Amino acid sequence: QVQLAESGGGSVQVGGSLTLSCVTSGFTFRDYHMGWFRQAPGKEREFVAVSVRPGSGGTTRYSESVEGRFTISRDNAKKMVLLQMNNLKAEDTAVYYCASSRVALSGIRQVEMYRSWGQGTQVTVSS
Repeated sequence: QVQLAESGGGSVQVGGSLTLSCVTSGFTFRDYHMGWFRQAPGKEREFVAVSVRPGSGGTTRYSESVEGRFTISRDNAKKMVLLQMNNLKAEDTAVYYCASSRVALSGIRQVEMYRSWGQGTQVTVSS
């Protein structure tokens, strides 16, 4: 049974930092791209960052809105993916989800290309 479980969310002030964790089980972790997405109230779920699976290069990609502030990393031995978030802004407030996919790299930023999802963790950034 595929399982993804996020943790690490919380409330922080503008300019602060948080690290989200996603622990997984039930699938061959290193064969999957691992992505972070977020959904703010009243908005669609959007791509945040992805760690490309080692077999496809093992690179990382970010949305423009978080580039330079967020860092995604993965530990293939522990089957987990982290999202380090620095210099948080009010507009980063959302529920953050991790997800797994084996899609071709051309689709790696698309929500619909991810099959398995965690339950989400709330991040609230206030001034």
